[in-house]
Amino acid sequence: MATGQTVTVYGAYGHTGRFVVAHLRERGFVPVLSGRDAGKLKALADEHPGLEVRPAAVDDPAALDHAVAGAAAVVNSAGPFATTAAPVIEAALRAGIPYVDVAAEIEANADTFTRFADRARAEGAAIVPAMAFFGGLGDLLATATMGDWTEADEAHIAYGLSNWAPTEGTRAAGKVSAERRDGRRVRFTKGRLEYHSDDLPTLRWSFPDPLGARDVISEFTMADVVTLPSHLSVPEVRTYMTAEAATGVSSPDTPTPAAVDEHGRSAQTFLVDVVVRRGGTERRAVARGQDIYAVTAPLAVEAVHRLLTGRTRTVGVASAGEMFDAPDFLRALSPHITVEPTP
Repeated sequence: MATGQTVTVYGAYGHTGRFVVAHLRERGFVPVLSGRDAGKLKALADEHPGLEVRPAAVDDPAALDHAVAGAAAVVNSAGPFATTAAPVIEAALRAGIPYVDVAAEIEANADTFTRFADRARAEGAAIVPAMAFFGGLGDLLATATMGDWTEADEAHIAYGLSNWAPTEGTRAAGKVSAERRDGRRVRFTKGRLEYHSDDLPTLRWSFPDPLGARDVISEFTMADVVTLPSHLSVPEVRTYMTAEAATGVSSPDTPTPAAVDEHGRSAQTFLVDVVVRRGGTERRAVARGQDIYAVTAPLAVEAVHRLLTGRTRTVGVASAGEMFDAPDFLRALSPHITVEPTP
């Protein structure tokens, strides 16, 4: 349990940001509410009496410096991260505090590694991008599954989502990513990101029970193609999405998530099936839980807790699996995620 340390949450009023604020408070931290919209920040503060509000535009370094002043760390939950990540990282570096974000944007995460790796390492700073359901959880699972392997031939991450009602932030981030790719798709193969215009095939994936065999969209590429290769020697990284969820997130008519419990979670359930192969040997792990947006909060907050208590393995820009002890981190998530190694 934290002892009242302050943590700035940039984008605090967003769908995921609200979960992060609530979970920080549950863990004993004191969130500082920040973001671009002063009105939305005030409305959120009315729901959390006593929390400080510090509005800041991403193009206003002085305001960003004020937003993180005195904080022990900053969590960036404001997308599109192509716009917000670099300015908030710069503010964190100036303040000398750790930075965590929940970006699922492939290019934004790649930019963070490219732009800040050398500088953060030289300064002994900690920057953890994609500390979320997409990018962070898959990386932790794959790292733990690799175990004593120093390299593997392939890593496959299949997302068994019961449905996917996207937030406004997800739609905005997807639009920015599509524009950056000029409408092309992306895959990670032969050790590098590759952009293409090929149609995405539908395959049959055998998920563990009770999900069972389901149609999935192959090469439905997520942030795992940045996080895993950043530290694991795996030249082929593929991600898959259940067809129903892929249809839901791509349809303009799909509504935003609807809360069904006192925690604000939706009824969406997930099963993440990770398979790592080397030669003729296969290793596998499965994670199960509820609501991909809600579960991002314990992922990000656990990262903050470990950064502030020195439970880290490196400095600089690092994904979850490199920065933290992956098996131990997954065990800490047990109230929120069930993880099962399977034969």
